[in-house]
Amino acid sequence: MRVPHGRTVIAAMAAVVTLGCVAGAQPTVVRSAPRATSPLVGAWRLVRLDEPGPGGAIRPVTDAKGSLIYTSDGHVSVQVMYASTADAHSDAPVQYARNGYEASFGRYTVDAASRTVTHRYDGSLVRSLLGQELPRRYELAGNRLVIRSTRADERWSVTWERDASATR
Repeated sequence: MRVPHGRTVIAAMAAVVTLGCVAGAQPTVVRSAPRATSPLVGAWRLVRLDEPGPGGAIRPVTDAKGSLIYTSDGHVSVQVMYASTADAHSDAPVQYARNGYEASFGRYTVDAASRTVTHRYDGSLVRSLLGQELPRRYELAGNRLVIRSTRADERWSVTWERDASATR
C-alpha cells in the first residue's frame, strides 16, 4: 500500500519528536577531557625541615610534623606543627608560623619549565600571608619533594614524602 507523500512527512516528523522526547528524558552526561595533573598532586608528609637558626647557620628541625596537600583542581593546604614554639624561627624575613603552628590554604599554580610552584593563600594562621604570591622552587626525586623559597633572604628547605596511605 502506498502512503501519500504528506503522510510520510508527518510520520517522519512524529518519529523525530518521539525520539527527541525519549532522548530528552535521559540524564545528560557531560564528559570532559581529563586535565593534565601536576606530579605534585597528592598528600605529602613532612620528613625534614631545615631553616636558619640563631647566627644564620642552617639547622634541621627534627621534631616537627606536617602535611602538604595539592589537589588536581589547584588547591593547596599546608600544616606544620613544631614540637616547641621556640622551634618556629621568629627572626625570619617572612613569618609562616604562629605559636609553633603553621596553617595555610588556598590555590597554587605550577610552572614546570622553571620548576616553581606558586602558592596564593586564601586563609592562613598568619594573616599577612593572605593574598600574597609565594613562589617556591621544587625538586622531585621518586616519592620525595623538596621545596625552597625563591627569595634570596629565605634559606629554608622542606622535604616531603608522598603519603602512600592517602588516595590521589
